[in-house]
Amino acid sequence: MTTILIIIAGIIVTGFLAYAIVNKIPRKFHWMLSLVLLALAAFLVYKINFEIQKPIHFNKEKKVRYAKVIKNLKIIRDAEVAYKKVTGNYTSDGEALIQFIETGKFAVTQTRNVVRTVKERGGITKEIEVRVVDTVGYEDVKASFVGKDYKNMMSIPGTDQKFKIEIGEVEKVAGLMAKVFEVKVDKALILAGLDMNLVKQEKEAIGGEEIRGEFVSVGSLGEVSEDGNWPPFYEKGGKKDNKE
Repeated sequence: MTTILIIIAGIIVTGFLAYAIVNKIPRKFHWMLSLVLLALAAFLVYKINFEIQKPIHFNKEKKVRYAKVIKNLKIIRDAEVAYKKVTGNYTSDGEALIQFIETGKFAVTQTRNVVRTVKERGGITKEIEVRVVDTVGYEDVKASFVGKDYKNMMSIPGTDQKFKIEIGEVEKVAGLMAKVFEVKVDKALILAGLDMNLVKQEKEAIGGEEIRGEFVSVGSLGEVSEDGNWPPFYEKGGKKDNKE
């Protein structure tokens, strides 16, 4: 819309100057007006090109910023999954989650089948096979986070703010409650400093190749999910977009 207005304004001004040159301005000043027209034409070319390039720059920049945020959200997700595996719950305490990665341990188990004798009515006995799970050792949680900057995972890249983790419960099936968590950040915060009209459009994205909705998020407080709301290529670090 801005580009169209610039073009219309340029046509009007050019027409006015052309009329003035022919009918109102003495011939000796025509060269000066010609320079003005050339300058105006150069300005219009610049503005039109700028308006065309603006969404292209925006799309490249947003993907770079989103990739950094999603990188941290994926580490938080992995940490929450590990925490629940060990404790049976998620946590809303980011510092506790970092400490858990530093000191927590996974139980290493081994499953075996054991034959047991059981008594039935009338003194009759029979042998049944049951599955037994034995703990044979422990493994450091930290080993699963080698190469991941988990110590800074709670920081929202490009800002001075921290992610907030929310936890809760939802009914998975009738009468069965399931633990859930969610971490989200407003797109406007991530895209601060970029064109506000394009940011507004971005917050209305419905999915596909775009991140749907107003937030970049992982997990959900409304359903049992540990997924993020971003397209699949972000799971690979946004490599698809780095080629553009």
